[in-house]
Amino acid sequence: MLIVLEGLDGSGKSTQLALLRDWLLARGTEPVTIKLPDYGDDSSLLVRQYLAGRFGGRPGDVNAYAASLFYAADRYVNFKLKWAQAYEAGRVILADRYTTSNAYHQATKLPREEWPAFFAWLEDTEYGKLGIPKPDLVFYLDMPLRVSQALISARYRGDEAKRDIHEADCEYLARCREAAIAAAEAMGWIRIDCAQAVKENSEATCSPQAPEEIHERIRAYIGPRLAG
Repeated sequence: MLIVLEGLDGSGKSTQLALLRDWLLARGTEPVTIKLPDYGDDSSLLVRQYLAGRFGGRPGDVNAYAASLFYAADRYVNFKLKWAQAYEAGRVILADRYTTSNAYHQATKLPREEWPAFFAWLEDTEYGKLGIPKPDLVFYLDMPLRVSQALISARYRGDEAKRDIHEADCEYLARCREAAIAAAEAMGWIRIDCAQAVKENSEATCSPQAPEEIHERIRAYIGPRLAG
Protein backbone atom coordinates (compact mmCIF):
# COMPACT_ATOMS: atom_id res chain seq x y z
CA MET A 1 0.00 0.00 0.00
CA LEU A 2 1.24 3.48 -0.92
CA ILE A 3 -0.16 6.29 1.25
CA VAL A 4 0.66 9.88 0.28
CA LEU A 5 0.44 13.02 2.40
CA GLU A 6 0.04 16.21 0.39
CA GLY A 7 -0.30 19.88 1.26
CA LEU A 8 1.30 23.26 0.82
CA ASP A 9 4.48 24.01 2.76
CA GLY A 10 3.60 24.53 6.41
CA SER A 11 0.57 22.22 6.37
CA GLY A 12 2.11 19.66 8.73
CA LYS A 13 2.96 16.78 6.39
CA SER A 14 6.13 15.75 8.24
CA THR A 15 4.34 15.75 11.60
CA GLN A 16 1.51 13.59 10.26
CA LEU A 17 3.98 11.22 8.60
CA ALA A 18 5.72 10.68 11.96
CA LEU A 19 2.41 10.11 13.77
CA LEU A 20 1.30 7.57 11.13
CA ARG A 21 4.61 5.75 11.33
CA ASP A 22 4.35 5.47 15.13
CA TRP A 23 0.73 4.26 14.88
CA LEU A 24 1.58 1.61 12.31
CA LEU A 25 4.55 0.41 14.36
CA ALA A 26 2.27 0.06 17.39
CA ARG A 27 0.00 -2.15 15.23
CA GLY A 28 2.93 -4.36 14.29
CA THR A 29 3.42 -2.91 10.79
CA GLU A 30 6.79 -1.36 9.99
CA PRO A 31 6.29 1.11 7.11
CA VAL A 32 8.87 2.52 4.73
CA THR A 33 8.84 6.32 4.81
CA ILE A 34 9.94 8.48 1.89
CA LYS A 35 10.19 12.24 1.47
CA LEU A 36 10.21 13.72 -2.01
CA PRO A 37 12.00 15.39 -3.68
CA ASP A 38 15.04 13.40 -2.52
CA TYR A 39 17.31 16.36 -1.90
CA GLY A 40 20.12 14.12 -0.69
CA ASP A 41 20.46 12.37 -4.07
CA ASP A 42 21.83 13.55 -7.42
CA SER A 43 18.43 12.65 -8.91
CA SER A 44 17.04 15.93 -7.53
CA LEU A 45 19.65 18.18 -9.17
CA LEU A 46 17.22 19.71 -11.70
CA VAL A 47 14.62 20.22 -8.96
CA ARG A 48 17.17 21.95 -6.74
CA GLN A 49 18.30 24.21 -9.58
CA TYR A 50 14.70 25.06 -10.42
CA LEU A 51 13.79 25.91 -6.82
CA ALA A 52 16.96 27.97 -6.41
CA GLY A 53 15.89 30.11 -9.38
CA ARG A 54 18.59 28.95 -11.82
CA PHE A 55 16.02 28.78 -14.65
CA GLY A 56 14.18 31.95 -13.61
CA GLY A 57 13.23 33.72 -10.41
CA ARG A 58 9.49 32.95 -10.58
CA PRO A 59 7.82 29.51 -10.72
CA GLY A 60 6.16 30.40 -14.06
CA ASP A 61 9.55 30.84 -15.75
CA VAL A 62 9.59 27.05 -16.27
CA ASN A 63 6.47 25.64 -17.92
CA ALA A 64 4.27 23.08 -16.19
CA TYR A 65 5.37 20.11 -18.29
CA ALA A 66 9.13 20.77 -18.08
CA ALA A 67 9.04 21.34 -14.32
CA SER A 68 6.93 18.20 -13.85
CA LEU A 69 9.57 16.14 -15.64
CA PHE A 70 12.29 17.45 -13.28
CA TYR A 71 10.33 16.02 -10.36
CA ALA A 72 9.26 12.87 -12.21
CA ALA A 73 12.89 11.89 -12.85
CA ASP A 74 13.67 12.22 -9.14
CA ARG A 75 10.65 10.08 -8.18
CA TYR A 76 11.55 7.40 -10.71
CA VAL A 77 15.13 7.11 -9.41
CA ASN A 78 13.97 7.17 -5.79
CA PHE A 79 11.49 4.35 -6.46
CA LYS A 80 13.90 2.16 -8.41
CA LEU A 81 16.82 2.49 -6.01
CA LYS A 82 15.20 2.88 -2.60
CA TRP A 83 11.76 1.36 -2.17
CA ALA A 84 10.66 -0.72 -5.18
CA GLN A 85 11.67 -3.98 -3.50
CA ALA A 86 9.79 -3.14 -0.30
CA TYR A 87 6.68 -2.06 -2.21
CA GLU A 88 6.66 -5.20 -4.34
CA ALA A 89 7.04 -7.30 -1.18
CA GLY A 90 3.81 -5.80 0.17
CA ARG A 91 5.23 -3.27 2.66
CA VAL A 92 3.29 -0.09 3.52
CA ILE A 93 4.94 2.99 2.01
CA LEU A 94 4.32 6.43 3.56
CA ALA A 95 5.21 9.32 1.26
CA ASP A 96 5.65 13.00 2.13
CA ARG A 97 4.75 14.38 -1.34
CA TYR A 98 4.57 12.39 -4.57
CA THR A 99 3.42 12.79 -8.19
CA THR A 100 0.34 14.40 -6.67
CA SER A 101 2.38 17.51 -5.76
CA ASN A 102 2.93 18.28 -9.42
CA ALA A 103 -0.82 18.18 -9.99
CA TYR A 104 -1.35 21.42 -8.11
CA HIS A 105 2.06 23.13 -8.08
CA GLN A 106 2.39 22.97 -11.85
CA ALA A 107 -1.29 23.26 -12.85
CA THR A 108 -1.18 26.86 -11.64
CA LYS A 109 0.90 27.71 -14.71
CA LEU A 110 -1.93 26.67 -17.03
CA PRO A 111 -5.41 28.09 -17.70
CA ARG A 112 -7.97 26.40 -15.48
CA GLU A 113 -9.72 24.80 -18.46
CA GLU A 114 -6.49 22.88 -19.18
CA TRP A 115 -6.20 21.40 -15.69
CA PRO A 116 -8.11 18.14 -16.39
CA ALA A 117 -5.91 17.38 -19.40
CA PHE A 118 -2.78 18.15 -17.38
CA PHE A 119 -3.89 15.88 -14.52
CA ALA A 120 -4.49 13.07 -17.04
CA TRP A 121 -1.08 13.66 -18.71
CA LEU A 122 0.66 13.58 -15.34
CA GLU A 123 -0.88 10.27 -14.27
CA ASP A 124 -0.24 8.67 -17.67
CA THR A 125 3.37 9.87 -17.73
CA GLU A 126 4.36 8.69 -14.27
CA TYR A 127 2.07 5.74 -13.48
CA GLY A 128 1.78 4.58 -17.07
CA LYS A 129 4.92 5.31 -19.04
CA LEU A 130 7.46 5.55 -16.20
CA GLY A 131 5.77 2.76 -14.27
CA ILE A 132 6.01 4.12 -10.73
CA PRO A 133 3.19 3.03 -8.38
CA LYS A 134 -0.11 4.87 -8.22
CA PRO A 135 -1.07 5.75 -4.62
CA ASP A 136 -3.78 3.81 -2.83
CA LEU A 137 -4.69 6.79 -0.64
CA VAL A 138 -3.83 10.48 -0.96
CA PHE A 139 -4.55 12.87 1.90
CA TYR A 140 -4.53 16.58 1.07
CA LEU A 141 -3.86 18.58 4.26
CA ASP A 142 -5.68 21.81 3.57
CA MET A 143 -4.35 24.77 5.54
CA PRO A 144 -5.34 28.42 4.90
CA LEU A 145 -2.44 30.30 3.36
CA ARG A 146 -2.17 32.86 6.16
CA VAL A 147 -1.75 30.09 8.73
CA SER A 148 0.75 28.06 6.69
CA GLN A 149 2.82 31.18 5.97
CA ALA A 150 3.10 31.92 9.68
CA LEU A 151 4.25 28.34 10.29
CA ILE A 152 6.90 28.61 7.53
CA SER A 153 8.21 31.87 9.04
CA ALA A 154 8.46 30.15 12.41
CA ARG A 155 10.31 27.22 10.82
CA TYR A 156 12.93 29.60 9.36
CA ARG A 157 12.95 31.77 12.51
CA GLY A 158 12.06 34.85 10.51
CA ASP A 159 14.89 34.45 7.97
CA GLU A 160 12.84 34.95 4.79
CA ALA A 161 15.94 34.46 2.60
CA LYS A 162 15.71 30.72 3.33
CA ARG A 163 12.44 30.39 1.37
CA ASP A 164 12.64 28.77 -2.08
CA ILE A 165 10.91 30.33 -5.11
CA HIS A 166 7.67 28.51 -4.26
CA GLU A 167 7.60 29.46 -0.57
CA ALA A 168 8.46 33.08 -1.34
CA ASP A 169 5.63 33.67 -3.84
CA CYS A 170 2.37 34.08 -1.89
CA GLU A 171 0.31 34.74 -5.02
CA TYR A 172 1.60 31.50 -6.52
CA LEU A 173 0.81 29.59 -3.30
CA ALA A 174 -2.74 30.95 -3.28
CA ARG A 175 -3.22 29.59 -6.80
CA CYS A 176 -1.69 26.29 -5.68
CA ARG A 177 -4.33 25.93 -2.98
CA GLU A 178 -7.07 26.55 -5.54
CA ALA A 179 -5.52 23.97 -7.89
CA ALA A 180 -5.06 21.46 -5.06
CA ILE A 181 -8.73 21.61 -4.15
CA ALA A 182 -9.61 21.02 -7.81
CA ALA A 183 -7.10 18.16 -8.09
CA ALA A 184 -8.41 16.53 -4.91
CA GLU A 185 -11.90 16.47 -6.37
CA ALA A 186 -10.79 15.31 -9.83
CA MET A 187 -8.32 12.65 -8.67
CA GLY A 188 -10.15 11.23 -5.68
CA TRP A 189 -7.96 12.53 -2.85
CA ILE A 190 -9.21 12.85 0.72
CA ARG A 191 -9.23 16.50 1.79
CA ILE A 192 -8.47 17.07 5.48
CA ASP A 193 -9.23 20.52 6.93
CA CYS A 194 -6.27 21.36 9.18
CA ALA A 195 -7.41 24.73 10.59
CA GLN A 196 -10.12 25.82 12.96
CA ALA A 197 -11.92 29.12 13.44
CA VAL A 198 -10.95 31.15 16.48
CA LYS A 199 -12.60 34.31 17.77
CA GLU A 200 -10.37 37.00 19.19
CA ASN A 201 -11.91 40.30 20.24
CA SER A 202 -15.01 39.54 18.13
CA GLU A 203 -12.86 38.99 15.01
CA ALA A 204 -12.78 35.52 13.46
CA THR A 205 -9.34 34.11 12.66
CA CYS A 206 -7.92 30.69 11.89
CA SER A 207 -5.36 28.62 13.74
CA PRO A 208 -3.93 25.15 13.11
CA GLN A 209 -5.79 22.20 14.56
CA ALA A 210 -3.98 19.95 17.01
CA PRO A 211 -1.84 17.40 15.10
CA GLU A 212 -3.38 14.56 17.11
CA GLU A 213 -6.90 15.51 15.93
CA ILE A 214 -5.77 15.56 12.30
CA HIS A 215 -3.99 12.23 12.77
CA GLU A 216 -7.15 10.65 14.21
CA ARG A 217 -9.15 11.60 11.11
CA ILE A 218 -6.46 10.26 8.76
CA ARG A 219 -6.22 7.06 10.76
CA ALA A 220 -9.98 6.51 10.41
CA TYR A 221 -9.53 6.14 6.65
CA ILE A 222 -6.45 3.92 6.80
CA GLY A 223 -7.54 1.47 9.50
CA PRO A 224 -10.28 -0.25 7.46
CA ARG A 225 -7.96 -0.58 4.45
CA LEU A 226 -5.32 -2.31 6.53
CA ALA A 227 -7.92 -4.57 8.12
CA GLY A 228 -9.19 -5.54 4.67
